[in-house]
Amino acid sequence: MSPEQYQIITLLLPLVAVVVAASIGGWVLNTWLRIKNGYPLETSWGRPIYPQRNEETTERVKLLSQENAQLRAELGSVKDRLANVERIVTDGSHNLDREIEQLRTRAN
Repeated sequence: MSPEQYQIITLLLPLVAVVVAASIGGWVLNTWLRIKNGYPLETSWGRPIYPQRNEETTERVKLLSQENAQLRAELGSVKDRLANVERIVTDGSHNLDREIEQLRTRAN
C-alpha cells in the first residue's frame, strides 16, 4: 500500500465511523420515539407491525391484569405491616409495654 493510499484511508475512516454512528443513533432515536408515542413499528419494507389480537392474547391480558391487582393489594397490606413494625421498633419500650398491657386487659 502506498503512503498516499494509507493517508486517504486514515482520513476517510473517521468520517465513515461518524456517519455509521449517526445512522445507528438516528435509527435508535426514531424507534424509541415511535414506541413512546404509540406509533407502530415497521418492517424493513416499511409496513407497520401491529400486535396480534386474538382470544389467547385477550385472555392473557385479563389474567395478567387480575394478577397485577392481586399483587398490588398484597403489596398494600405488606406496606401496612411494615409501617406497624417500624412504629414498634422506633417507639420507646415504655409505650410498647403499655400498649401490650392494654391489649391484654382488653382481651380479658
